[in-house]
Amino acid sequence: MTISQYELRAAAARNLSLKNQRTRDYGQKTGFLCHSHKDRDMALGLQQWLKEQGMELYIDWQDPCMPDAPDGTTANRIRAVVKDADVFLFLATNDSMASRWCPWELGFADGVKRNEQIALIATRDASGNYYGNEYLQLYRRIDQASAGNALYWYARGSQSPQYLTSF
Repeated sequence: MTISQYELRAAAARNLSLKNQRTRDYGQKTGFLCHSHKDRDMALGLQQWLKEQGMELYIDWQDPCMPDAPDGTTANRIRAVVKDADVFLFLATNDSMASRWCPWELGFADGVKRNEQIALIATRDASGNYYGNEYLQLYRRIDQASAGNALYWYARGSQSPQYLTSF
């Protein structure tokens, strides 16, 4: 089931102290989140959701190494983190689809990651508008389980869910 933007925002409210918890457990999966900064609340919600399932999610504006204004340093830092992360996640919203940075990040990830290390998080807004269908056939996707807060991977073209740790 496509993830509702409302559900992502609600997940952010479960734990607002995430930026102070940057320790990584040995063997813990890591992800890079490609998103629009206008979707800050949804990014935090996804970070919380994945944290509850054992994955650490990198969000660039939480990184103290990032400059205040985007520049070449920003791009180099993003390259390094994307290469280092286990997976690359694209949060598809109206704002990320219109972003200048998101397509660049996705293109970079497509060039340095295996296809199974890239996943799309398609979303729907309160009006029922759906975002992410442009990429669904290229990459894995992450959907919400029909009951509860679990998120599942779906391999490209598959209807069979897998646990997040199965990539």
